[in-house]
This record gives sequence, structure tokens and C-alpha cells, in this order.
Amino acid sequence: MDSRDFSVSITVDQPPDAVFAAVNNVRGWWSEDVSGETGTLGSTFSYRYGEVHYSKQTIADLAPGRRVVWRVDEARLNFTRDPDEWVGTEICFEIEPAHGATELRFTHRGLTDSLKCYEACSGAWTFYVTESLRDHITTGVGQPSHPV
Repeated sequence: MDSRDFSVSITVDQPPDAVFAAVNNVRGWWSEDVSGETGTLGSTFSYRYGEVHYSKQTIADLAPGRRVVWRVDEARLNFTRDPDEWVGTEICFEIEPAHGATELRFTHRGLTDSLKCYEACSGAWTFYVTESLRDHITTGVGQPSHPV
């Protein structure tokens, strides 16, 4: 089995600063059920999807127009045998100009196919990055999950 970190990328016509701002507006593309500050270095925020998924992230790196990194400090994935398998992983957004457009590379470091949640989590990340975040960047309206 392959055990590389999950990664996906998109290219949009918006400038890097607009992509950076959209990534940091987590409620606009990932979930409306996020509590805490999502755009300040060192701040923490939590994500919750009912009783199925809870995680608490610290913003570990924030380079305007270039990079956002969240470190997962707490997690509870109630659909896996090991509900804390996200703990210690990093969720990374790398932003780079690309031939008049902007490329956003998303990598969840530590989310590998050896984890029980890989299939469900990689599928969810693919949707949230390639559809919801892309829509949020390009139209201002994403497809975040709603509180359950």
C-alpha cells in the first residue's frame, strides 16, 4: 500500500492574496460550525460535524499570500477504531502564482492510506478543496457543511 500524505490542488484566476483570504475564511468553505479565530497565527479553532467528527487546530504557520498551516491538536473521529488518528497531523495550504493564475496545493500531512479514515477523509477533503473552496475563491460562495 502507498502511504503518501493526501494532497490535491486547484488553479484559479484570482490573485494569491484573494486565495489566502478565502482559505482563512474557514466558515465560508469547510463548515459553518467552526468556533474560534481562523486567521491569526497561533490562534486555535475547532471544527465539529455532529457527533461524527471533532477536531481542534492551531494555526502553526501563516504567510500572507503564500501559506497556511494548521496543526491538529485534538481530534475525535467517531467512525474509526482509533478516533484520535488526526492528532499531530498538519493541514497545509501552499499558494503560488502560476502563469497568470494561482495554484493552491492542499496537503494533509499524516493523512495516509494506512489510516482507517483515509477513504472518507480524503473524499471529504477532495470535495471541500476542489469544489467548496474553489467556489468560495471564485464566486465568494462556498458549500460549507451546516451544523448537525
